[in-house]
Amino acid sequence: MENRSSQINAGALVRRERRLAYKLLLPTFLLVLGVVLFPLFANFWISFKPVLLADLRSPELSIREKVLSASETKSDIVRLEYRYRNPSKKYNLTEVKFDDRVPDGASVQEVDPRCKIKVDLMPRVISCELGALEPKARGRVAVTLAFYEPVLARQLLLKTKPEASFQTKNVLTSFEFTLSNYFKLFSSAEFWNVLKITIYYTVFGTAGALLMGLFAAQIMRSVFPGRAIVRGFLLFPYVAPVIAVAFSWVVLFDPFSGVINHLLIEMGEIKQPINFFGQRTVEVELFGHKFNLPLALSMVILFEIWRYFPLSFLFILARMQSIPKDVYEAAEMDGASPLQQFWFLSLPNIVGILAILFLLRFIWTFNKFDDIFLLTGGNAGTRTLTVNVYEQAFAVSNLGAGAAVASVVFAILLSVSGIFIYFLPKDHG
Repeated sequence: MENRSSQINAGALVRRERRLAYKLLLPTFLLVLGVVLFPLFANFWISFKPVLLADLRSPELSIREKVLSASETKSDIVRLEYRYRNPSKKYNLTEVKFDDRVPDGASVQEVDPRCKIKVDLMPRVISCELGALEPKARGRVAVTLAFYEPVLARQLLLKTKPEASFQTKNVLTSFEFTLSNYFKLFSSAEFWNVLKITIYYTVFGTAGALLMGLFAAQIMRSVFPGRAIVRGFLLFPYVAPVIAVAFSWVVLFDPFSGVINHLLIEMGEIKQPINFFGQRTVEVELFGHKFNLPLALSMVILFEIWRYFPLSFLFILARMQSIPKDVYEAAEMDGASPLQQFWFLSLPNIVGILAILFLLRFIWTFNKFDDIFLLTGGNAGTRTLTVNVYEQAFAVSNLGAGAAVASVVFAILLSVSGIFIYFLPKDHG
């Protein structure tokens, strides 16, 4: 009986501690949800709306107050004009009205028919109802005042500012949705071409970075003088600022002043300079057959491989160094060649980290924007989906179309990640 009661008490304590842990972690969960999910939700929301860049600025009523002299003979008579305007090119303003305070020491002589004086309020208020204003509509409302002290008229009038109110439609917050962005996207031949370029760039860039990282890790496993220095140099492409290395590549491969073109001409490999980052294709001959190689895209892929192989190199090398050396020594004593040692010993132990690296690099490369934008600007057949998002949203000012492309990118990456994780071995040693 006593044991049962102690078990009940222990269970109650565990439940209380669990509830306390959830409460302590709740702010973190909410913060993560806000940071991650809110932008994602906002992107999906915008993708179902015909939103232009100008729609980010909510429609508003512009009112300017101007003081004029109403009479050349009577200096105490002042004409007050309210110049209003609907600056929006797309949206109407309804129930437009504004109020302004009548300064002390002034009497109202003449009022616009759309305005009235609220004498029951202290101080008195000029209230004007303008009704509905169409896009880019403008007009004037005039009120004539008489001042007991004309010298202070302008100062008193300009001290008060009219307060406006209106109703309008905001495309961002309305619950009207459309599939037009997606219809235009999927019916465009350009989108499928950009998708093909993106997949080509992502697959070859990811595979190349992994293979080069694997090759570097295999070499760096060996002990030789200056190995630490060489490892440090291998990390340079990854840690260097992207704008600096991208500019260096552009200068090196420049068709007019680049060192690479000059060397190739001096060696007799080419007769005239090649615009490596500006030429869409180049004809190459391989095994007696001629092929059109996507030159600019291949150069961007080479840059991707060179810049990001150090990350793969670090992870693969760390995994290789965790393999006991006795295994390799025993295999060497049994007569296994270096290739056999790699294939039967190293590869089975690093296949898990290779799979994870491939998934991560695939996602990062698919989302890559800055490298392509700095090297080619998306020209010469290097326009990927992320560059397309930028051009649709900011170059064309169509935020809805840009958000639709970004949603497609998210859906593709989510699908690829789900399939990859499903087929990934649960125990990858």
